[in-house]
This record gives sequence, structure tokens and C-alpha cells, in this order.
Amino acid sequence: MDIYLQGLTMGLAYVAPIGLQNLFVINTALTQPRRRVFLTALIVIFFDVSLGMACFFGIGAVMQAFPLLEKGILLIGSLIVIWIGQGLIRAKDTMDTTTKVDIPILKVISTACVVTWFNPQALIDGTMMLGAFKATLPAGTDFFFVGGFASASVLWFLSISTVISLFSARFNDKTLRVINVICGVVIIFYGLKLLWSFIQMVM
Repeated sequence: MDIYLQGLTMGLAYVAPIGLQNLFVINTALTQPRRRVFLTALIVIFFDVSLGMACFFGIGAVMQAFPLLEKGILLIGSLIVIWIGQGLIRAKDTMDTTTKVDIPILKVISTACVVTWFNPQALIDGTMMLGAFKATLPAGTDFFFVGGFASASVLWFLSISTVISLFSARFNDKTLRVINVICGVVIIFYGLKLLWSFIQMVM
């Protein structure tokens, strides 16, 4: 259960910061009927979870074959996680309702794919963060961590879709700022935890 909760909290901290995925879901929730809102959320969840699993298992398999690479990924990953966290705390995001979301469902699928799989930052961050955590997990616990991470994606995107569609008038720049600060603090905590794991590994 602890590993599942670790995956859940790490997943929430990773997926919640306002980025391309979130802005697309938010803009849809602000402007579209609820049926389209939830369908869009499910599509984004599919691509987000598939990316997370690819990052986790892909880099994990490589690290098992190259122990030195495992230590390098753990060190670099921990530093990147801390850097991402402090960047979120300093960021001053604003609502952007100009993104075109009134589009055919096939366009929704392709757009969700692009903002997830073709986002270089998402690929790098996901690989480093999840790959680093892969190096710290006890044997046989991968499924629980990935389950927690996937649950976070489902929980987050369905939650923001529901809340924003119901209370769109109250969702503003200040709300985004609070989300980013909270997520930044959580991510920095995990980054420091990863860094400590690296120190213990090389001592």
C-alpha cells in the first residue's frame, strides 16, 4: 500500500502542474458540453498513462542491464525533479482560453497525442522522474507504483474536468498559482528523497 500511495502522490504532483495537457482539458471544460469534456479527459488519460508506463518500464529495463547508468539516472533525475519543483513554485501561470477545443473527436485524439507524446519536456521529465523512482523500488513492487501513478492521472483529469465544468466562473489565475506551489513543494520533497537514495547507493 505504501508503494501505491507513493506512486499516487508522485503522479498527482507530476500531472497536476498546468501544462499543455491541462490547458487543453481546462479549456474544453470551460467551453464544451460535459459529454465532450469527459470524453476528452478519458482520451488524455489514455495517452498520459501510456507515456508514463513507457517511461517507467523503458528506462527501467535499460537500467537493470547497466547498473552504472542506474546511478547516473538516479542522480540526474533527482536534480531535475528538484529543478522542476522550484520552477513550479516560481512560475506565474495565467488562464489561456484561446485554445481551439470545438473540434472533431479525431482531432481531439490527435491533439491529445501530440501534447503528450510529442512534448519533449514531458518525455524527458517522465523518463528521468519515473526512471529514477524505478531505481529505488523494492523488487516486485513495480505494479503497485505504476497503479498509483495511473490512478493519479485518472483522478486528476476527471476531477478538474468535473470541478471546472461546474464552477468555471470561479476558476482563475490565483487557483492555478496555488496548484503549482503545492505541486512544486511535493516534487521538491521527492527530488530530495531520490538524491538521498543516490547518496546511500554510492556510499
